[in-house]
This record gives sequence, structure tokens and C-alpha cells, in this order.
Amino acid sequence: MSDITESIPTSFEELDLSDEILKAVKAMGFTQPSTVQARTIPVMMSGADINAIAPTGTGKTCAFGIPMLEYISLTDECVQEIVLAPTRELAIQIGEELTQLARFIKGARIAVLYGGQPIPKQLNQLKRKPQIIVATPGRLLDHMNRGNIRLNTVHTMVLDEADEMLNMGFVKDVTKIIEATPRDRQLVLFSATTNQDVLTIAWKYQTDPVEITVQATKKDRPQIDQYVIATEQPKKIDHLLYLLDADVYGRIMIFCNTKFMTDKLTSRLRKEGYDVDCLHGDIKQSQRNVVMQNFKKGKFPILIATDVAARGIDVDDVEAVINFDLPTENEYYLHRIGRTGRAQKNGVSFSLVTFQESVRMDEIMKYMIAKPISLHFDDSDVLCDAEEKPFFEHV
Repeated sequence: MSDITESIPTSFEELDLSDEILKAVKAMGFTQPSTVQARTIPVMMSGADINAIAPTGTGKTCAFGIPMLEYISLTDECVQEIVLAPTRELAIQIGEELTQLARFIKGARIAVLYGGQPIPKQLNQLKRKPQIIVATPGRLLDHMNRGNIRLNTVHTMVLDEADEMLNMGFVKDVTKIIEATPRDRQLVLFSATTNQDVLTIAWKYQTDPVEITVQATKKDRPQIDQYVIATEQPKKIDHLLYLLDADVYGRIMIFCNTKFMTDKLTSRLRKEGYDVDCLHGDIKQSQRNVVMQNFKKGKFPILIATDVAARGIDVDDVEAVINFDLPTENEYYLHRIGRTGRAQKNGVSFSLVTFQESVRMDEIMKYMIAKPISLHFDDSDVLCDAEEKPFFEHV
């Protein structure tokens, strides 16, 4: 793989973008490109294959979305560009952001395809002859097998969250999709981490890819204050209520490992008078879309979710993330807490950890660069720091 060492642009104007894109970027509230955007956009617009590693929440969608919109042919009715995402939620989010970027480009058409949505509804999107398709692998293959989509005219393909997508068992599906595109198409991989499957895809299907690695700096990955709270299983819900009753954080995401616990916790918090909703795999996709939109619009302040939503929700003002259960994979911890501290805002995360979970927490701490701060409840059940000072008195 090759690398780039040239100076990094500090403004969108330096990136030689069209007036339509510059106008859209300004309307979206962006004043200057993030590091991943500044480094990726020129390379991607040159046509090179890219293997990019960057932390979550650093603006990766604009990093690949802007070049895609800059070089689509508005008069060509064939599919020109594909974005693959591992989850329905992420596909929807990417589609929304690309739509915002394309708001001033007359004739730009984007389709979003994912499982759980009726095929006829998606066929209506395809009848509009979209130049860009955002899809989950399974649903895209379904449309290909039905003859609804041909990829022989694709010139750019992006795998977003490639590490997660391949970890989820989509290797064969992704391989089939890539092999249905022309051999000379541009292939761009975006990941938060790397793994053997990502490297294999890169080796097999990319040509002299440019490697772009963005470190987790303060600028690119806003500070998230991480806290670990020692607790006991019978007291977990009470200690969660303590955090919520403090009324310090306006918008909160709580993560559980199972659908059962998600439902149980949602029911309990509602009984306690909290305005809360939940997301997990057993909820119909149409209802999940409604819940996500309502949370993004601020119609309720607390969302409880399993990891199915960890990468699919992009809300700029989530103030706190609470791990009611510790994730089973180290990477999921990063994806969870990455729901806060976005758009260059500070965030906070709390992990409620029992003695039985302490070994799991130790493994996560070895994985993380920034180490969490330990908190505990004193004999009066007041949350305190190591110096026995009540936590919320000096937040």
C-alpha cells in the first residue's frame, strides 16, 4: 500500500469542490474539514483505491460522500456508485447525509436498500434510476438476484465500517458484490479497526491502495470522559436510576446486551416516569425507523438499545452513554461510547460493572487508549470519586 505525506487542506475551499457541495457543507454547519475528510477527499477524487482507518465519529460519510457526488454523471441513468453498510440503521443514516450533501445538485438521485423494508417500496426508488445506491449486503444481493440491479457500470464502491461488516459474516456476500462490478472500479474501504478479512479484501480487489490512518486525536475524536462504576447486580437498576435522577444529562443512550433486558429496563424506567423508548432486533424495521427519527428530533430523551443500533445512530447531541451491560466484544465498547462526543462536543460514558464483570472490564481497558476513571457508591449510596467526594457535586 502507498501512503500520502502532502500537506493537509484546512478549508473546504482548498479541496477544489463545486459550488453546490460548498453550499451544502455550509448549510450542514461544517466550517472546516475533519482530518479524515481533508486527507481522503483529494485522494478519492483522484480515482485511487483507499484503505482508511479512522475512529468513529470523525466525519467518514462526508469523506467518501463528497467525492462520490462530485463525479457522478447526472445524465447517466445507470448505477454509478455503491455504498455498502453493515446495518440497516447505518444505511439509512448514510442515505440521509448523502441527501443533505446533494440538496443543491439538481438531478442527483440516491436509493437506500435494506432488509425489513418491502421490496415494492424499494423498486419505486430504483425506477427513478439512482446514480448512487446505499445498501446492506444481503438486500443488495437480493435485488441483484431478482434482476433489479446490475453493477456492470459501477465506477466507485465504498465499504463503510468494513471491519464490522466482515466480522458479521458478510464476507461471501461482499465478495459476490465486488466481483459483479468492473475490475477497474475504484474500491474504498473505511474501518474503525483492521482485521484479516479487511486485509484480504484489500489484497484481492484493490490496486495499489492508498492507506490513510487517522489517529484518535482530540480534534478528530472529541473527548469522552469515561467512568466505571462499581456496583452489584441487585443494585444495578437502582444505581442506573441514580445517574438518571441526577438530571445532569439531557439526551442519553443506555446499552444492554439482550433484547430481554432492553425490554425489561424500558418497562421499569417508564414505570419510574421516564420518557424512554428502545431499539432491538425483534422490533419491526418500520417501528425502528420511527423510534430513531423521534430520538434524533428530541421527542424523548432516553434511548435503550442493543448493539444492533450502536453504529446506526448518528445524533450530534447525545450527552451521555451508559453501559448497563458490558459489551461482549472490545470493539463494541468503542462503538457504543462513540455515540456521544460527536460534532466536536464533549461527551461522557458510564459503565455499571459488577464484580463478575470486572475481568471483562479489564480486557476493555487494555483495548482502550484513554483509561476510564473509577467511581463507587459509599455506604449511604452516594456516588463518589476516589477521594470520597460526591461525583455530581463537582461535575
